[in-house]
Amino acid sequence: MPAAFVLVNAEIGSEDEVLEDLKSTKGVVGAWIVYGVYDIVAKVEADTMDELKEIITTNIRGLDNVRSTLTMIVVEGANE
Repeated sequence: MPAAFVLVNAEIGSEDEVLEDLKSTKGVVGAWIVYGVYDIVAKVEADTMDELKEIITTNIRGLDNVRSTLTMIVVEGANE
């Protein structure tokens, strides 16, 4: 199953709102506010790589108050 970790920069003061939006996004199986360069880390899973890309590019990057993202796709078989 394709998976990725997505690091999210949110607009200042909107981190809680973005976190709740992420948690209700199809394919997001976990999301956490973190300290550091990025504001939120989300784990995304999908049935296919195309579906994973669609979730990230459309559903996550398209959320209100998301400034930028960095995506790290999990190497196939590494989470087994």
